[in-house]
Amino acid sequence: MMKFRLVWLIGVALLGLSFTKANAQPYRYLTVDDFQGVPDSHNGENVAFTNCNIEFSYTAHKERNYYRLDFSILVVMDHEKSWLDRNKAPSREYLAEILKHEQGHYNMAYLEQQELLRTVSHTVFYADYQKVANNIFNRIDAKYQQLNRDYDDDTQHMINREQQHSWDMYFKKVLGSEYIARD
Repeated sequence: MMKFRLVWLIGVALLGLSFTKANAQPYRYLTVDDFQGVPDSHNGENVAFTNCNIEFSYTAHKERNYYRLDFSILVVMDHEKSWLDRNKAPSREYLAEILKHEQGHYNMAYLEQQELLRTVSHTVFYADYQKVANNIFNRIDAKYQQLNRDYDDDTQHMINREQQHSWDMYFKKVLGSEYIARD
């Protein structure tokens, strides 16, 4: 009797998981054209700024004793708030390094999106689905906000080439076949 009950509970959990849907877009590379904002002259030595956000929304549908949530989790690059000071990029090679560093910020937004998608797809939601979904988002978002700060601190905004290379290798490892480092 216990085995049947255990199997039934597992079946219900798997049934609940199969009803969670999520929409996302594929990984992409940034180009100079992604940076359409006006450079911030009060931003010291920084040569670029990437503004990527995660749009997180869902609709809930009550099923038997749980809720099916359909998620939309998108990486959105705000082209108007992202800027690149071309006057501080004296060569094509330096511009390529700038783009590689800024790609790292996009990579983190993409990794955040992927972690959110994995997490919500493995979560069964009940009546407190709003609280649970928001807690998932806030916890994962805080992790990647800190990772972005660590990235800029470690690389000194790409000036520390050894640390930049270490981060590039990290991105290559965690993104796998989706990421091809541009050298």
